[in-house]
Amino acid sequence: MKLDTPIPTLTRIDEAHTKALKRLRLATVGDLLYHLPTRYENIAEIQSLGTLEKGQDAIVYGQVSGLKTRKAWKSRRPIAEGWIEDGSSKMKVIWFNQPYLAKMVQNGAYVKMAGKVAGSDGKLYLANPEIERLTELPVDRHDSIFKGTGDDDETLYPVYRETRGVTSKWFYHAVKRAFEAGVLDAIVDPIPEEILKRYNLPELRTALQWVHTPKKAAHTEAARKRFAFEEVFAIQLAKQKERAETFSASSYVVRTEDNHVSAFTDRFPFPLTGAQAKAIKDILQDMTGKHPMSRLLEGDVGSGKTAVAATTAYAVATSRPRTDKDFGNLQIAYMAPTEILAKQHFLSFIEYFRHLPIQIGLITGSGCMKFPSKAKPTEPTDISRTHLLKWVKNGEIPILIGTHALIQKAVEFKHLAYVVIDEQHRFGTAQRRALAKKDDRIPHLLSMTATPIPRTLALTIYGDLDVTLLDQMPVGRKPIITKTVLAPEREAMYTHLRAELETGRQAYVICPRIDEPDPDMQLALQAKSVKAEAERLSKKELKGYRLGILHSKMTSQAKEKLMAEFSSGRIDVLVATSVVEVGVNVPNATVILIEGAERFGLSQLHQLRGRVMRSSHQAYCYLLPESTGEKTVARLKALTTAKNGFELAEYDLALRGSGELYGAKQWGLTDLGMEAIKNMKMVEAARTEAAALIAKDPSLDQHPLLRERSVRIMGTLHFE
Repeated sequence: MKLDTPIPTLTRIDEAHTKALKRLRLATVGDLLYHLPTRYENIAEIQSLGTLEKGQDAIVYGQVSGLKTRKAWKSRRPIAEGWIEDGSSKMKVIWFNQPYLAKMVQNGAYVKMAGKVAGSDGKLYLANPEIERLTELPVDRHDSIFKGTGDDDETLYPVYRETRGVTSKWFYHAVKRAFEAGVLDAIVDPIPEEILKRYNLPELRTALQWVHTPKKAAHTEAARKRFAFEEVFAIQLAKQKERAETFSASSYVVRTEDNHVSAFTDRFPFPLTGAQAKAIKDILQDMTGKHPMSRLLEGDVGSGKTAVAATTAYAVATSRPRTDKDFGNLQIAYMAPTEILAKQHFLSFIEYFRHLPIQIGLITGSGCMKFPSKAKPTEPTDISRTHLLKWVKNGEIPILIGTHALIQKAVEFKHLAYVVIDEQHRFGTAQRRALAKKDDRIPHLLSMTATPIPRTLALTIYGDLDVTLLDQMPVGRKPIITKTVLAPEREAMYTHLRAELETGRQAYVICPRIDEPDPDMQLALQAKSVKAEAERLSKKELKGYRLGILHSKMTSQAKEKLMAEFSSGRIDVLVATSVVEVGVNVPNATVILIEGAERFGLSQLHQLRGRVMRSSHQAYCYLLPESTGEKTVARLKALTTAKNGFELAEYDLALRGSGELYGAKQWGLTDLGMEAIKNMKMVEAARTEAAALIAKDPSLDQHPLLRERSVRIMGTLHFE
């Protein structure tokens, strides 16, 4: 039995299993072995309902029935209730102020519940338990396949990630069958022995046995530490390899004087913060070398990243080789994730460069523009795509702003020296080479993000980039007031909103959905929709005000038209989905209401409230959760206490755990990988070992198994 043996050779599978394994991207026995348990249940700790006592913290398994919602007789607060039965006893379950929980599972479903026993003798109930749906109940520990595998006080039950058609128990039996077929005998560890010894990590065969069939908790911890290191190490190898390749290439040398840059920034309507000044200095210093810069500019919402990008773009556009007076301008490509943002950056750059004889182009899927216009030198004008591409190719347009239309084959530059990427970070050496086309030199890269990222995650995901932080806000910017609003406080909130609108300010109302769901969709019933909420507000709380609707299903033209109306003040309140999450800039908007706040990740919530942190006016963010459970309240409280996005990111990493960081499944890291990035020492160790290995073996020719592992892991990651 080998690692590349197809799973159907190991065990017979039906069509449902085939589809399920394909969804999980599991094709070979090796894939199966690396489908690690997400957690372990100590079956010895499972409690019988019949033995529970008042005040006890309980973890129970069973089948639910009698689910319904009602209102308490005196307080009238909403209640969800039902029963759980474990085969020996039955107990009532009650959730206060969380009626939607009765719709989360169906009668007859198998569940795991964790909560406190309350009530009185003879009328005990499980109060506000956390609930987890199961496809089946754990096997009875006295008659289980795990009998004899644990210590006297431990009977560990591995729980695997499931999907429709394949269960956790199936994975356990399949792995056991692979072990019995001798697959471990064919395994060669990809990590060099000296590295394993240096960090006291088990070798691969041992780690696989310990992680799938542990005999004690210490074994699972050691095995998980090894696989966590392996994942981060594999990512670091790819990143250090790309960093080495970039550094070996040549780029344009940008030369500029401090007073030249100061003449540009002195015209800003605001003084640069110390962080902005340092970022500009570091970026321009990197560009004086012969090798291409690769830098991530991480700045909180409203910290002035665009000003840094504009200043460094100015330095590049006005720099030319001292030995060649006819060389022309170096060029800059500025890529934004959406047409709305590309147009917004185009207009911002016009304000920065209006006094200079520097042409700026805009290219998106819906059209092209240029500044200045020959007919009206103070305004931009629409131009044909053919003309724009011609002027970019011959170097007449030094600055080109756009969406992904920038990297189409038809777009060619004469001297592309600098690429700025906004909120799009998967842009390495190959993409830069493609953008530079015929030029042997690779342009300098500045990747910018407003998503605060914990340092360990930045070192892992962006290991090929140097990181610069903008951790100061512009002078005069007031901290946003963030408040969680419960049902009784809504009217006071709407009163304040109307007061802000009466002073001429504007507002956002964010909803999780676009349309009302089908009535038969139980789980979605509570989520407010943009269309229904806009209609309700226009008839009740915001009657008489001008409301607009924005969502992802609208055409680009419709979105642009609506945003123009909102920006000009012709719309008072914009009711939208999270499509406004990144970069939308309307300084007059000072209030944002976020319905169903617990449905968004903390990163999204921070980005959304950033829409009203764009001016010196006092801004307000109201979080309106549908649930008022302890976890929800604690999580949302972080938004009200964290001083900035960076603090919030670190808080979320510590509070919420590995797999939930800012909804961090978006990165594609496994739970173990996310757990690893909570450990700075592990990340730094993996980075150090990867850099040392790449220095000795740049293409990993001497370590083919590591190269294969690195390629495989990198293929699962996403960066947008």
